[in-house]
Order: sequence, then C-alpha cells, then structure tokens
Amino acid sequence: MGDLPAARLTPTRPFLRCGVDYAGPFVLRAMTGRCKVTFKGYLAIFVCFSTRALHLEAVSSLSTEAFMAAFKRFISRRGRCTDIYSDCGTNFRGAAAELKELFGLMRDPAHNDQIATELSKDQIQWHFNPPGALNFGGLWEAGVKSVKFHLHRVLGESRITFEEFTTVLAQIEACLNSRPLTPMSVDPSDLTALTPGHFLIGGSLMAVPESDWNSTLLATGCHGGS
Repeated sequence: MGDLPAARLTPTRPFLRCGVDYAGPFVLRAMTGRCKVTFKGYLAIFVCFSTRALHLEAVSSLSTEAFMAAFKRFISRRGRCTDIYSDCGTNFRGAAAELKELFGLMRDPAHNDQIATELSKDQIQWHFNPPGALNFGGLWEAGVKSVKFHLHRVLGESRITFEEFTTVLAQIEACLNSRPLTPMSVDPSDLTALTPGHFLIGGSLMAVPESDWNSTLLATGCHGGS
C-alpha cells in the first residue's frame, strides 16, 4: 500500500481540503398528501481530508447549476476551500444502468470545464483522480457507504419529500460527525472520544449539553469549603 497524499496528512482547518462525490438516485415525492408524482433526488457528499468530517447536500437534479448551488451552500456554511478532489468520470464505465445518468454527468467535459472555471474565480483547485485508480477515492466512498446504511435503515422503501430528505440528511450528518475517531486520553477510565464534531463545534453533535453546575451552586447558595 502506498503512502497517503500530503493533503490527507497536513493539519488544516475543517474542509479546507476535501473530496466530493455523488450518490443516488433516490425516489422522492413531489409533495405531501395523496399526490403520487415522484422524481429523482441525489446526494452530494463532501468529506474533509484532515478531520474526516462529512457535509451532506441534497441535490434536485443532475445539472451543473444544481451542483454549483449545492457547492455554494457548502462553502457558505463551512468556509471556502483551497482544493477539491473527486473521481474521474472514466472510473464509472462499468456502472449499473440506473447510475449511467449520474456518471454521464461526471464524464461530461462541458460540465467539468464549467465547474473548474467557476471555482477558479475563488482560487479553488479541482483535482481529478487518475482514470482507473478507484482506490484514490476510498475516503468519500466510505462516507457514501455510511450514509446509505443509515438511509436504508431509516427510510426503507418509504418515499419522502425533498424537504424531508434534506432533514434526514442533516440528522445523518450529525450522527456521522459524532462517530469516535480516537480516545481523548490514555486513561482507561476516560470514556470520552474525539469526534469530527469536536473540530466543528468543540464537541459531539449528538451529545446532550452539560449543565453549568457553577451557576447552579451559586444560585442555591452552596459553596465549597468549611
């Protein structure tokens, strides 16, 4: 196994360097009620190289405009990045028939050129993995696998609206960003773990906030000492 690239080992702020991938399609309902009109929805997943944090965006269509809108939402909440990595479209030539539309977009030179031009305005570099090097995208492929695992467990065969889909993705994002990365200390009695959420908000996103006992003691008149 070769060495990891320097972009994965250099400490940076969250999402300064990240990978991006698409997943789907997911069948969604057009509206609530008895309406049976359905359409396809997709998922754009952004993975931070340094913290392994995930950012999930629901995408309504396979178009350059839809992806750029998702990307602008991403950098508006996570900050501008310097480098983005993704698979090369030629990696997907053996894909299943239902995914050919998705992979066709990623192989489209006009789509890639337009995105590269838009990103260059913000001095963001887009890096494509070498053709046939599927192992280069293991970081975001693992993220897609984790997201799909939770989606299938939560939704099953249910068809939800785009708003509900966005909500579920946000909850899955919080769950995956609360996964343990490493113990916080070598003390065997210390059960806390470092999570991607610690780099985003200073703690686990799923943890119940702790009470401020100092203010409680002052309010009740309880003080330490004699």
